[in-house]
Amino acid sequence: MHPRNNHKLLKLFAFSGVCLLGLYSLLGVSAFETEESQAHRKILNQLELRSQFSKAIGEHVRNNQFPEKVEIPWNGDNQAVTMTYTIDPNLQKEADRLLKSYKPDYGAIFMIDAMTGEVLTMASFQRDDPQAPNLNLQATFPAASVFKVVTATAAVDKAGVLPEHKIRYNGGAYTLYKKNVLSDRVTRWTNVISLRDAFARSINTAFGRLSIENLHPEDLNEYANRFMFNQDIPSDFPVDMGVAYIPPEKGFELAEAASGFNKSNRMSPVQGAMIAAAVANDGEVVIPYFVRKAQASSGNSLYEGSTMNKGPIMTKESAAKVRELMEQTVTAGTSRRSFRPILKDRKFREIEMGGKTGHLTGDNPRGRVDWFVGYALDGERKIAVAAITVNKKFWTVKSAHLGQSMFRKYFGPVVSTPMTDRVISSASH
Repeated sequence: MHPRNNHKLLKLFAFSGVCLLGLYSLLGVSAFETEESQAHRKILNQLELRSQFSKAIGEHVRNNQFPEKVEIPWNGDNQAVTMTYTIDPNLQKEADRLLKSYKPDYGAIFMIDAMTGEVLTMASFQRDDPQAPNLNLQATFPAASVFKVVTATAAVDKAGVLPEHKIRYNGGAYTLYKKNVLSDRVTRWTNVISLRDAFARSINTAFGRLSIENLHPEDLNEYANRFMFNQDIPSDFPVDMGVAYIPPEKGFELAEAASGFNKSNRMSPVQGAMIAAAVANDGEVVIPYFVRKAQASSGNSLYEGSTMNKGPIMTKESAAKVRELMEQTVTAGTSRRSFRPILKDRKFREIEMGGKTGHLTGDNPRGRVDWFVGYALDGERKIAVAAITVNKKFWTVKSAHLGQSMFRKYFGPVVSTPMTDRVISSASH
């Protein structure tokens, strides 16, 4: 080809490229947009939509209402919208029944699908005020020993600590004294316990020693952030931000945070369920959502909820080890009595269950806080639950019992459908 013709051809390609880029620009699409940037743009769009719905129906949700018809501001105008939710009616009814039957001073049950983030249950109860706001959305509850899940994950995933790792500690099992936590003396009275058993039995001093011997403050802070403390949860309903303060230096305050023996680290039941879900879901965090679909009066779909995955916070191998710790809690640890009936039920032999309890006196609302966060899975289905009760004087029910009751409702009993020989759950999953 003659050099002059070659030069003309290059100019033609350049001109065509400019025209093409201009066309892409008019269409709002980058010619060089990668799949990654497209996915990022999709996430940003979903975040924007979730934020709009959270603001539009937030007041309803806080007042324990899931309206079928609602008027919301949309693109500068008010739109009459028909709402469809992910809430499972049978599970919601069971959660409401449990709370009304046991009548704790305050109580809440929040359950999600651990793989998709769909909210299955959002039940709340306050004995002296039936119209009280939904407690699931409050992050005023001390995280208590549930924070040990964060500490254990950091130890397993960052420091390579195994479930059978031995921890030496002095002093009692459930107290936390500076002289014991900061002492590395080994005497004939020194206790030795595995991480597995220390987690299951919620031994505070052992977790204090674990933080001092195996972790740095930045490790604990990193994993607290991975579990979405100190950041907004971008759901399509409003939920308070959980807070975790990790001291910058090793010492007694770090031991307090690592063992959950403080009131400064706080979270909501929503976040509690997310923590359990991440462990059940091989370390992947999903953001809860409960609006399945919003349809305008014209019939046009304004919004369809979908799974938003925040990404892995630990490896699959680490998640399996943390599940080993949480399984020990329900089989031989602090929630063994509540789970004994369901573990003996042969219908639940193939279902893996795990959890973590937590107890501490809180001040908003004032009373003794009792946590259970846990998961149940059978290979095909994975669910996570957070149950909390707060009682001023007397406990009426253990939160672990509420958790196992919800697992029982979800996975059984099963009924057969004659026309298709299909086996389905009574919870319609």
